Amino acid sequence: MRVAHEADSVERLWQDYAGVFRQFDDLTLARWMSQTLSQLQGQLWRMSHPLVASYRLAAMVAHDRQVWHQRLVTVPPDFPITECCRAPLLPMVTRDVLENGLICLHCNGTAVEIEKVGEPAEALAAWAETYAPVHGVAHWDDARRAAHENYDQAYEAAATESEKQLAQLGLELAPPLVEFYPAVVWEDQDECLQVRPEDIVT
Repeated sequence: MRVAHEADSVERLWQDYAGVFRQFDDLTLARWMSQTLSQLQGQLWRMSHPLVASYRLAAMVAHDRQVWHQRLVTVPPDFPITECCRAPLLPMVTRDVLENGLICLHCNGTAVEIEKVGEPAEALAAWAETYAPVHGVAHWDDARRAAHENYDQAYEAAATESEKQLAQLGLELAPPLVEFYPAVVWEDQDECLQVRPEDIVT
């Protein structure tokens, strides 16, 4: 399938980009990440932001090496340690927030379960329930696509709706999370619907 092929291509590209951080020794990598966390602190960030993208690449390498377990540097004090992988807490809010809660940027596991998110949880859960069928259009099976009078039109309509709903996530629903966490990253794209960050107007 095209989506699976594109996902494999993106994964290979990310592995290639991560090469620059693989050249760092563990102490240099830990220092770079700690300094970058300080720059991220106190703000809401798009997942596509270059600084966040760079940090995600570094985090991938650090997780493989278990750099945070070595306690080589002092973590910025406002970042608590996660239970999932013992890295500093930098949560991501994604379209899967209802099932997976806030995602750990370091290990892609659940950093904070939806039930423990606090006051914003109800609005985030409602948004995720609304977004799921929109995203689901990209994953209709052949029978359902054939049964629809115009699948291409349905796909385009879903992509347009995705842009609106992801903008709502970034403008309305994710900002309150910054009151509870040192920094927050929100998903500003839907690769399955070919919605790119530049399509999301905030």
